[in-house]
Amino acid sequence: MKKLEIKKNIQKLEDKNLSFRVFDLNEENLKEYFKPHKKDHFFIIVIEKGTLQPHIEDKIHYLKAGKISVVFPEQVHFISDLSPDLKGKIILFEEILFCSDILKNELSTYNVNLSTQLNCTILSQEDFDQSLNAIKIIKGIYENPSLIKKEQARFQIKIFLLSLIESVHGLHPILNNDSADKHIYVRFKKLLNEHYKQYRTVQYYAEELSITPKKLNSITKKHCGETAIQAIHNRILIEIKRQLMFSDLSHKEIAFDLGFNSPSALNKFVKSKLKETPTELQQELAQMYIG
Repeated sequence: MKKLEIKKNIQKLEDKNLSFRVFDLNEENLKEYFKPHKKDHFFIIVIEKGTLQPHIEDKIHYLKAGKISVVFPEQVHFISDLSPDLKGKIILFEEILFCSDILKNELSTYNVNLSTQLNCTILSQEDFDQSLNAIKIIKGIYENPSLIKKEQARFQIKIFLLSLIESVHGLHPILNNDSADKHIYVRFKKLLNEHYKQYRTVQYYAEELSITPKKLNSITKKHCGETAIQAIHNRILIEIKRQLMFSDLSHKEIAFDLGFNSPSALNKFVKSKLKETPTELQQELAQMYIG
């Protein structure tokens, strides 16, 4: 699968020294995005007029005027169904823009939960208009950059992102919950993302967090509505879907890559969770992405 790199997206000489890009939303600027791919950078679509559909991982979103989609690095996605009257902006930026204290604190879970919440957001008209003004400033800097202006653009992008985070603040339990055990949940999800291929027991993660399995279950149910084992299994299912959709690996190779001891063990796991075989799931996903 193709992986797009921001450093190779060069439209003008100055782009070699810029960590962001801003383009008009049109078919020409979206031509590389019509087939499933990954990016090493953030990709934001802002819709002013018209509609399109971003397919992100195994979900299809419907964007119209006033909606914004943020695709995070490494998320598999592509674009389809552009309307003829499409108007808006595309913003690309490197992950280094998150390297500030305020964003590290605000986005402590961005690569765990927020990444899916921001795949499709809608702002109030007032907030959307403010975002458009910020994007206009960023685009102006992009087209005529200087050392000082580049810092201004970084600042504007951060403000824009924080406004999006604020828009989902009341919708997302982890962002709306400042309880004492919030940090444990965040640590659990980060550990899970790092080790789900090797470790699949609640006991392992509880020991790593220095709490009991019962306590871990209580915390995960509180913050995301699922038990710890459900969270573990759902993380594995996400990767199974990714690999069935976008890798050239056989089911046997996928099974061993994800820590199953045989293809039949993978088959049994998928069937127990989704009531279908990996082959049936693959056909279903292919129809979603190709049909």
